[in-house]
Amino acid sequence: MKCPNCNLDLVSAVRHKIVVQSCPSCKGMWFQRQELEELEDEAFDFGEHDKGTLVPSSVPTASKCPECGAPLRRFQYRFYDLQMEFCENQHGYWLENDEDTRVLELMRQEEKDMQRTLRVDDRWAATLRRMRSGSLLERLRERFH
Repeated sequence: MKCPNCNLDLVSAVRHKIVVQSCPSCKGMWFQRQELEELEDEAFDFGEHDKGTLVPSSVPTASKCPECGAPLRRFQYRFYDLQMEFCENQHGYWLENDEDTRVLELMRQEEKDMQRTLRVDDRWAATLRRMRSGSLLERLRERFH
């Protein structure tokens, strides 16, 4: 496989415990779909559905897929401020140097936000239960009668 940027042979490399194909020159990385999911899952435990849309829209690029040679398409990763490329034939994703670390940071933040939302939802549900309890309703009736 060849690097879409440098046209050099990609070599195996371990990034965040995942074996990917990497360019020795530009340090770009080729992640197959399941490898990108593994990377995200390292930081996000809520499941695929809660991650959001991976590729909301895309535009063609001059870069070629390392596996099939088809043109890669550039997209904004899950609506974040991170651009990457993918193969329309579902072979994988091209990430520039250290963008895998950025994916982990974004997924960690997403998980924190999700946990915060769940805590707020739990508190609101508890408040609603207390408001519907007989004791609260009785006190309100006593005050307004």
